Amino acid sequence: MGSMASRNNVTELIITGLFQDPEVQRVSFVVFLPVYLATVVGNGLIVLTVRVSKSLHSPMYFFLSYFSLVEIIYSSTVVPKFITDLLTKIKTISLEGCLVQIFFFHFFGVTETLLLTVMAYDRYVAICKPLHYTTIMSQTACHLLLAGSWLGGIIHSMVQILVAIQLPFCGPNVIDYYFCDLHPLFKVACIDTFVEGVIVLANSGSISVISFVILVSSYIVILVHLRNHSAEGRRKALSTCASHIMVVTLFFGPCMFLYMRPSSTFTADKLVAIFYTVFTPMLNPIIYTLRNAEVKNAMRRLWGKKVNQENKM
Repeated sequence: MGSMASRNNVTELIITGLFQDPEVQRVSFVVFLPVYLATVVGNGLIVLTVRVSKSLHSPMYFFLSYFSLVEIIYSSTVVPKFITDLLTKIKTISLEGCLVQIFFFHFFGVTETLLLTVMAYDRYVAICKPLHYTTIMSQTACHLLLAGSWLGGIIHSMVQILVAIQLPFCGPNVIDYYFCDLHPLFKVACIDTFVEGVIVLANSGSISVISFVILVSSYIVILVHLRNHSAEGRRKALSTCASHIMVVTLFFGPCMFLYMRPSSTFTADKLVAIFYTVFTPMLNPIIYTLRNAEVKNAMRRLWGKKVNQENKM
């Protein structure tokens, strides 16, 4: 960081935020704070239910609990600062703080992407190779796939941050966004960032494309395989996949829109980013619990027990 400071006379960045109107910002605060709290509580409930319930010990729920945990941390890298900024007139962040936010935002975002891919692979094995499922998705295999997801997130993030750290910043120091991300930061660098932009796009793009191809391939193979099943078998298999497909669509749609094309200063970019940083993490636990009878029953049993114990006391 020392060499970086010597090439920069920018130590603090001003964030323009999502809206300029103070009244709209106050309304946004009232909307976004409950959404963030619901994200933490909803995903926290899934983590707790999977950990405590004896009926949810299959690999699918093992990955779901970690996915929910990553959702909480991913959302927390951006949303608390964004929400508190809605109440301040001038929104600032130190250059170091900005780089830290970028690192963790990309780290947990990619970990989440890879976990979604692993979950699709798990569904493929469960439906297409049911007799070998316990062998293929052994405890060791699950832990290795989980570790691979975290490792992939770290490697991706290291590349992104190494690109950003090299840049000189000499002003202006205003970022036209509501949190620190690479493209808005590139716009305030003193040099042409075309090459850096290409590296970042290739890094994000390759992970998105590879993950997306694996996800789509898994589901195509599953659908082809299900043609030989009975109507009831098809219905059961598809119901376990439906919630995952919905989450994948909500997550990948906005990410691909933002990271798979040259950056721009569209207000649309901010609104799309708001959707996947604020709303998608809240929707995931709702999708998984509403569409999954096992999770719903486990939650009922878990909280039913708690209520009964409290009544007895």
